[in-house]
Amino acid sequence: MPNLSCSTAGESHGPSLVVTIAGLPAGVAVDTDFIDGELARRQGGYGRGGRMGIEEDRVTILTGVRRGVSTGAPIVFAIPNKDSRLDDLKKTPAIYRPRPGHADLAGSVKWLTTDCRDTLERASARETASRVAAGALARCLLREFGIESFGFVRSILTTATDADVTEANWRELKAVRDASETYCPDATVGDKHKAIIREAKLSKDTVGGLIEAHVFGCPIGLGSCMDWRDKLDARIAYAVMGIQAMKSVEIGLGKDVATRPGSLVHDPIRFDRNARETAANLGFARTSNNAGGTEGGITNGQPVVVRAAMKPIATLLRGMPSVDLNTKEEQHSQYERSDICAVPAASVVLENVVAFEVARVFCEKFGGDSLLEVRGQYAAFMKYARMLPMDPPATTIA
Repeated sequence: MPNLSCSTAGESHGPSLVVTIAGLPAGVAVDTDFIDGELARRQGGYGRGGRMGIEEDRVTILTGVRRGVSTGAPIVFAIPNKDSRLDDLKKTPAIYRPRPGHADLAGSVKWLTTDCRDTLERASARETASRVAAGALARCLLREFGIESFGFVRSILTTATDADVTEANWRELKAVRDASETYCPDATVGDKHKAIIREAKLSKDTVGGLIEAHVFGCPIGLGSCMDWRDKLDARIAYAVMGIQAMKSVEIGLGKDVATRPGSLVHDPIRFDRNARETAANLGFARTSNNAGGTEGGITNGQPVVVRAAMKPIATLLRGMPSVDLNTKEEQHSQYERSDICAVPAASVVLENVVAFEVARVFCEKFGGDSLLEVRGQYAAFMKYARMLPMDPPATTIA
């Protein structure tokens, strides 16, 4: 049985984006309405540019699905680009003045050219539509086991919401988020975010912010401490840093663990016997979740909590000091149609990228060629976990 994996292809202004997802068990209902809905959310958000008024992102299923259900074969989605003009030199001219903060300069030198176009077309955040589609597909599997993902905007610049997200209230917060143009679960703060973005537009500048994702319903035991490459938090951090414009990733309390003593960092454990037979955490509850749902790289039954910092978009309408790669003379950077703020859209990407990584370790733990097998593996594990200790505790010798 192959591991769950995702690969993407395509350029920002090429004919199509293409994403291949291998390793999804057979028998999973592929909810294209849900996947297309996540793609539509990625296109939205206050501060987006004109490109999003052109595109209408929807997946076209090319392989791996029959009558709406996965077959076990690799699934290939195409997301056609309406703004397909890669070979039109008038509409997509060569770029010789790289934008600070973008891959333009580094990529041009890497591939030994002075035209930044080839680099920027692939480095573009347009690629994240593919990763959203893959994550949304993975969530079709996770939902079968009561695992749900929720992402939102925590802050833009220094204006942040202090919304406390819990298993009890996240659906209510989701409704507020979905009504917000900045995808913030706090209406008052969302209005402030809009004002910040408007000011940046007037100043021909851009702004970044903090985005956050929570995954609820994960059983204890996803991921591993036996090999550093199998640690779930490490894999999440790797995947999230692969999202365009991300500059840091935090799990749970994140960097603030360095400012507190251990007694105010580690999450006390208690046992709720009433939840043992029904809860994914097997009754092992916590009074806090500073660990962000992982200990030793393994899920501990609490919600997985991930936060990422997105830098401001690298394309400024006002431009920034740069050079002409052909003449080496000082110039202002070239302008490509872009966003003022894509933090709301990035929160959708984060939500789905984190879910995909959870689905990967879920498939590794409860692997099977079909959904029926996965259900059996999951049920067997939960049965044995609830039976612990299966042997009488060892007698302590005084």
